[in-house]
Parts: sequence; C-alpha cells; structure tokens
Amino acid sequence: MAKEPLKVLTESMFYVLLSLLRQERCGTEIVQFVDERTAGRVPLGPGTLYTILAKFQEEGLIRETAVDGRKRTYAITERGSALFRQELSRLKLCVADGDREEAQT
Repeated sequence: MAKEPLKVLTESMFYVLLSLLRQERCGTEIVQFVDERTAGRVPLGPGTLYTILAKFQEEGLIRETAVDGRKRTYAITERGSALFRQELSRLKLCVADGDREEAQT
C-alpha cells in the first residue's frame, strides 16, 4: 500500500515550515523561532523537531542545505511552500467558521 502524503499539518509542523519561509535555519534556530513566535505556547523538543524534519525531508517539503559537524541547515522547497499556503488557507477557513458560529451565540 502506498504511503499517503501529508495533507494536514500539526501545529508544530506548521510552525517549522513557517520558520523556513523567509530563510534557511538550523534546528536550534527553528526552535528559537517557534518559541519566540508562539511565546512558548508550542514546545518543540529535539525529538519532535528531528522527527518532523526527517518526515519533511522524506516528503520533499524541505531540503538540507549545509552540514557543519552536527549542525544541519534546512530550506523549504516549492512543495513545502505550497503545503504551507494550503494549510494556512485551511486554518483561515476554520477561524472564519468559528467566528461566524460564535457571533451567532
């Protein structure tokens, strides 16, 4: 059975892609970005981060751009950018639905 490609991102996955939209980053920089952007609301430990990065590389959503000892730097691919935009649109629709429903209560 063929493996299903990612269609919906977890919150952690969303923020990892967001961190790579404007610049390449290493793992530590990704964690710092997510921590700052979410004010610590989305914890990103090493196990979670490197599982996500491996999955994203496997799916062709990111690529490794540099290796310096243990430090690896990543960049988002066109496919990763497209999935990010798709997820952002989906989330905006969810928020709009929630806002409409809440306004009727």
